[in-house]
Amino acid sequence: MTYCLALRLDEGLVFLADTRTNAGIDNISTYRKLHVLRPAPDRVFVVESAGNLATTQEVLDRIDRDLATPGEHESLATVGHLFEAALYIGRVSQLVAGNHRSGLSASGADGTATFILGGQIAGSNPDIVLVYPEGNYIRASDDRPFLQIGESKYGKFMLDFMVHDRVDLPTAVKIAVGSMMSTARANLSVGPPYDGAVLRNDGLLELREFRVEADSPTIAQLEALWAKHLHNAIAELPHIAQDEITGIN
Repeated sequence: MTYCLALRLDEGLVFLADTRTNAGIDNISTYRKLHVLRPAPDRVFVVESAGNLATTQEVLDRIDRDLATPGEHESLATVGHLFEAALYIGRVSQLVAGNHRSGLSASGADGTATFILGGQIAGSNPDIVLVYPEGNYIRASDDRPFLQIGESKYGKFMLDFMVHDRVDLPTAVKIAVGSMMSTARANLSVGPPYDGAVLRNDGLLELREFRVEADSPTIAQLEALWAKHLHNAIAELPHIAQDEITGIN
């Protein structure tokens, strides 16, 4: 399983992805699911992936091949808008999944993949889109300026509760890591290291990448503080009146 998220804020974009992959409880490994692409000086993209790992790898290989062989064909270096980049990735993903569909179906496997694409092309604002296996896409809404793929349900509450477009980037990174930690605590198929990226909305296309390792002191501190404040919050909740409790002696 996988958990990837992306936030679109007034100050810029925040991305975070786990790295755990597994094919059973005795075959757990790590694989980078957040990929930064700089196909031309006027653009930067972040691609996060969930779904069939082989499909994801071939999609990325085909993207790299198209960039390495300039010509008449479309690539991330030639598209003029982020939505065109999303449609391009969707078509590549459909082609790859279709090429292997019969073999995968015979073994009961699903060869599809889902992507979050974010970034900026000079002259337009940074944005994030979710690219479905069918090849189409959606943008994050203004009311809920975030996207998730993979094991999203455990970390969604924190994003729903705390993410709005005016959140500053340092706070947004903490929210993203908290959402990831909640997911990893609830689902063993999601885990560190966590790869992240931050793109400021200043038109300079400067993207900062970071990695949070499993033995990071920051993670240990966050987990301790998270548990402490949750316990304190429960203690401060009002007692439930006896006449509101039914079926309890």
